[in-house]
Amino acid sequence: MRRLVKIALIALGIRWFLRWRKRRREQAELVAAPSVQVDPADELRQKLAASRAEEEPDEAEPQVASVEDRRAGVHEQGRAAVDEMTSSED
Repeated sequence: MRRLVKIALIALGIRWFLRWRKRRREQAELVAAPSVQVDPADELRQKLAASRAEEEPDEAEPQVASVEDRRAGVHEQGRAAVDEMTSSED
């Protein structure tokens, strides 16, 4: 029994040491080559700027209605739905 406990402890120690050494190497690589890293936010900003540059507004597309016009349309739809519900109850 003692022998198994010793073997298990030694195996856990070796595993811990290998993970520690791996983390230490990865950190050293990150510190040694900071210019290689690219900020993901910068990449997304560049992609967004490129996609915006490619998009040109088409003159054929209808202009979006103003907020007041859309609001009035929504109110009309709501009133029509209420009228329909109240008329079906009679």
